[in-house]
Amino acid sequence: MSNTLSVSSFNLILYSAQQRGAEYNVLCEKVGLTADMLQDPDARLPIRKVQELWKEAVEMTGDEHLALHIGESINTVAVGILAYVMMHCPTLGKALEKLCQYQDIVCDGSKTEFYIKDDLAYVTLTQLSEDMLYPQYAFESELSIYNEAVKGMLGRALPLHAVHFNYPAYSPHLSEYQRIFKTEQVLFESDITGIVFDKKYLDYPILNANPNLFPLFDKHAQSILSSLKQDNSIKEKVKKEILDGLKGEEPSLFNISRNLGIGLRSLQMKLKEEGVTFQQLLDDIRKNLAVQHLQETHLSTTDIAYLLGYSEPSVFFRSFKKWTGYTPNVYRKNPKMVA
Repeated sequence: MSNTLSVSSFNLILYSAQQRGAEYNVLCEKVGLTADMLQDPDARLPIRKVQELWKEAVEMTGDEHLALHIGESINTVAVGILAYVMMHCPTLGKALEKLCQYQDIVCDGSKTEFYIKDDLAYVTLTQLSEDMLYPQYAFESELSIYNEAVKGMLGRALPLHAVHFNYPAYSPHLSEYQRIFKTEQVLFESDITGIVFDKKYLDYPILNANPNLFPLFDKHAQSILSSLKQDNSIKEKVKKEILDGLKGEEPSLFNISRNLGIGLRSLQMKLKEEGVTFQQLLDDIRKNLAVQHLQETHLSTTDIAYLLGYSEPSVFFRSFKKWTGYTPNVYRKNPKMVA
């Protein structure tokens, strides 16, 4: 199962890189994406693609602390429904509970946990995705965003006891970490990655929280999370890519493998393990769409052939007869003949 990040969060990284001099189109091109692929904020991208973006963005901006700077580069409300849920919680403690509950809406490649120990509150991050080749970028950007989000919710910076990272420092200078998190205690090669603060702040109220809006946003977040967890199989991911690609041209497995951040042969093997081939998925989708479109009288068979990605109507005719035993025109006159 491939871990993913929301496109809206991917765009936040792009925006932060732009703020530091990176060219948007060049950066997209380097990671094999186009602006059109990033228009749907509810779409998802594989973690490996996000890791490629971080690497290229850091190199292009020359900012080794780009991930650390993302929190102060963006409006944390732009994180989406998760931010709205947290903003309308009654207290910081409740907001952090909701952060842990709904984090997968943003990214399911890491796990956020919140607990209390010895009068201290801990918000920690754990890597889940094997595709997270540069965990420092993911962890530092997440903690940076959390830190700024809490500041916005409380109307003041959260006094931290310490910030922990479970990997070695990749810079000899800790001053930027100390500036961002406003604490002298920045600890690398620790047992955890996360922030630590006095538990009394958990009872602090969220400024401008609206108790009437909270259940609405909470219900919406539950719905999104449920839909994400329904079916995350490779087969379903490929089917979605096929549907997105049927716009006047035939989707190719090569392009789909690139979009998913999975090698071509590896993708073929994963589909085989799920008992299906790319051609079977493509044919099934085209057949189902063809049957639907042929019931829409305003569409000509030439129009339908184009919508299904065929270069020539004659190829569509042959394919439809192969699937159903009838030509499209015969079926259109008697649609009940095809199950």
